[in-house]
Order: sequence, then C-alpha cells, then structure tokens
Amino acid sequence: MLRAAGVGVGDEVVVPAFGNVEVAEAVTLAGALPVFADIHPVSYCLDASAVEAAVTPRTAAVVVVHRFGRPADMARLLALGERHGLLVLQEGESEAPYDEIAQRRERACYLDGKLRGVRTPDGGDGHTYQQYVVRVPGNGRPDRDAFARALRGKGIDCRVPVKTPVHRLPEFRRCVSLPETERAADETLALPVDAALTKRDMQRVVAACNALGGLLQPAF
Repeated sequence: MLRAAGVGVGDEVVVPAFGNVEVAEAVTLAGALPVFADIHPVSYCLDASAVEAAVTPRTAAVVVVHRFGRPADMARLLALGERHGLLVLQEGESEAPYDEIAQRRERACYLDGKLRGVRTPDGGDGHTYQQYVVRVPGNGRPDRDAFARALRGKGIDCRVPVKTPVHRLPEFRRCVSLPETERAADETLALPVDAALTKRDMQRVVAACNALGGLLQPAF
C-alpha cells in the first residue's frame, strides 16, 4: 500500500508504537523510516498533536490504527494530513456482525456500571468493544501483572493487549518520549466481553475484579 502510494527510500512515515509490529515492518519493507508518535490516553489511537510534533520535511505519510474497536480522531488527523500534504492511511481490526457488536456493547455497559477499582474505557462514538480494556491503577506494570495473575487464578480469561510497545523492540528501538504509550502498555488489561458470555459469566468477572479492589499493594 505504501509503495503503491509512492512512499519509499528517504521518506518517513508516522506510526503508533502502541500495537502490532506489522505496521512498522510494512514501512521498513517500503524502504521508509517508521517514526513513532504518542497515543491519546482515551482512544489508544494516534494523537493528532503528537503526530503534528513528529512531522518533518521528510514525512510522507501517517498510518492510523483504530484500536480495540474504538476509532481514531480521523477528522483531526485528515485535516493534519491535508495541511502538511501527507498521505493518511487507516488500518482497522476485522469487524464483527452487528448483532455480535450489540451484545459486546451490552456486556461492556454492564461492566461499566459494576466494576470498581479499575478505570473503565470511555466508550465514545462508534466503539465496538473488540476488546474491553481497563486500566489497573497503582504501581504500573507490577500491579497490573499481579492483578492479571489473580484474575486468571479465579478462572477469568484476561490478557495484556500490548505487552511491548514497538519502540522498545530491538529492531525498532528509538530514543523517543512516548509517555502515554508507555503508561498504557504498563496499565492496560483486556477483560472478556465475548458475545458467548452468559450473565453469570459477567457476574464472575465483576466479582473477581471487585474483590481485588483494583489498587493492589505497591510492588517493590
């Protein structure tokens, strides 16, 4: 896609570090240099202000990734692209049928109203809850990981959505300040909202989370 659009050697492409490595790899395969910009702390998608700050005379494109079923702020990002003459590409996650999305939203609404001690996601417009991602407050990654282990011990299927941001990987290591990306990688946890889950399943999720209180003892 990038090569077809004329992006190649000597160009820079702004991408998120919070997510899959495939986006940065695609930029490299096109002969261009991936430049990492920070995310918005609510949507987990590229933040338009951070993208603006990352633009240089060599920037040719921006690749926006919609994350966890919540769309990025495309109005601002497209306006930015037009202002700087940049190609703005979008990557989304495979979409589910409408009835499945409706059931996920119903389960997400239930969790929003019942969970205590964790920060629930801000639904926003168009959120399909491909993943229901909460923040575990406290001492960052140690507390989040301990919280996840405790939930799994109670039979709750949860997972860390982004274990290592791309800019931390050896092949893409960059000396760049991405505070929201780092914080999200350390605090986020995806809880189940699958359409197959019963009301009893959802009650078990809530009971297990609330029993932990979200705020664990700081890890030393």
